Amino acid sequence: MNEHNHIVRSYDLEQATLLDELIRMGQMAVAQLEAALEVVDRRDSSAAERIVANDEAIDALERQINHDVIHLIRRGPLASDLRIILAALRVASDIERIGDYAANIAKRSLALNLAPPLPHTRGLAALGKLAVQQVREVLEAYRTRDEQAALRVRQRDAELDTLYTGLFRELLTYMMEDPRAITPCTHLLFMAKNLERIGDHATNIAENIWFLLHGEAPLPEREKRDDSNTAAP
Repeated sequence: MNEHNHIVRSYDLEQATLLDELIRMGQMAVAQLEAALEVVDRRDSSAAERIVANDEAIDALERQINHDVIHLIRRGPLASDLRIILAALRVASDIERIGDYAANIAKRSLALNLAPPLPHTRGLAALGKLAVQQVREVLEAYRTRDEQAALRVRQRDAELDTLYTGLFRELLTYMMEDPRAITPCTHLLFMAKNLERIGDHATNIAENIWFLLHGEAPLPEREKRDDSNTAAP
């Protein structure tokens, strides 16, 4: 193998390592999110504290990815490689935020556990299930460079927005009917918003898959249904 081929092979291996790290980081964030939703359902404060502490592992992996990206940039990438590198930075940032939101859900569950159980956690569970599915599917689309799967995730964000808006209205109504529920429902509102934002980050990753494959070509139109800012009970 001549020196040029060796350099190209080494560069390809570094890109493959970067992809593996991103997928591993994404899987950690999904596991955190699933665990956070489970502790809300079980009202398990000890497990919630462990989830909050585990967020540092995702942050550490993002720092490693940033280090690896800088190393790739110093190698003088081609224009097509620059898209891969820029998308990787963006995806890592989105995954890190997903991990943060998962940790925040776990943290708010600690406060929620101080109040009697609320029936509205079932609505939160449904919202969480869809958010988990969105993140899982977009990570697989990123791994396989599947444009159509990425666009489906992007389009389904409207469904997550609809669920969020419905839960938002339901919680506001409950708070108006029973002032004692204001504090726990406020925590549920923030948790629901975290899940809605996780859906937005999954959409960001989907859009970065498009960027990876098509550069700055315009994305197809999509529907957006979060009208909670104007929602009335």
